[in-house]
Amino acid sequence: MATITAADVNKLRTLTGAGMMDCKKALVESDGDFDLAIENLRKKGQKVAANRSDRESTEGAVIAVVNEAKTAGVVISLNCETDFVGKNESFVKLAQELANLALNFSSKEAFLAADFNGITVAEKLIEQTGVIGEKIEISSFETLEGAFVGSYIHAGNKIATLTSLSANVEGAEEVARNVSMQAAAMAPIALNEAGVNSDVIAKEIEIAKDVLRQEGKPEAMLDSIAKGKLQRFFKDNTLVNQDYIKDGKLSVANYVKSIDANLVVTGFRRAALG
Repeated sequence: MATITAADVNKLRTLTGAGMMDCKKALVESDGDFDLAIENLRKKGQKVAANRSDRESTEGAVIAVVNEAKTAGVVISLNCETDFVGKNESFVKLAQELANLALNFSSKEAFLAADFNGITVAEKLIEQTGVIGEKIEISSFETLEGAFVGSYIHAGNKIATLTSLSANVEGAEEVARNVSMQAAAMAPIALNEAGVNSDVIAKEIEIAKDVLRQEGKPEAMLDSIAKGKLQRFFKDNTLVNQDYIKDGKLSVANYVKSIDANLVVTGFRRAALG
């Protein structure tokens, strides 16, 4: 029977992130064999994951990361079951490490299959499910490229956003952050009118007509009035047309042009818990 020391337990804990008692038990069961102990801890994670597969994981940490060149970014959401775990320092650190890795991939599938310290990201999530005892998963995975890309993470890691601009001009970093903050706060459904789904537009027009009929407006007037209400919908729900939150006298598009007359927002991504 191998002698299990405190140093051995601490080493296994460092390697896996598992609790002290779980690490000690795994080493005792493996007779001091670290590889076997790690394998057993991962199997435990698989069992816990299977048992919690039907649980809701609506808490966690949302992280946005941009590459050094400021030309590409990714926003991911590492989800768990409770706010307590989502705020844990080690959980947020893991979310940050995963987001940094995610910068190298264009799809969630490729990211989950990527190497993360000797195991795949998907296997790491299973392992952490065993360690933490909660369902752990990547819900959101959004990428964005552009001439300049900036990011914003709301306090508490509940919402994170990316914004791309048409050029890397002086002041681009502040502009991209401010517009990303706008997207986080106002939750636009699209960049501009062209990005709104045709089904959404048809539904909004029909809702407007129903309201107008209830108000007694003549049927012949409904189309023109409804189109006017649709423009209001675009103003409230598309990023570049929204009132800029830091200066309500400007739209977001006009705020961006106030920094550089030729600058425009070319895209955004938003991820939020819940």
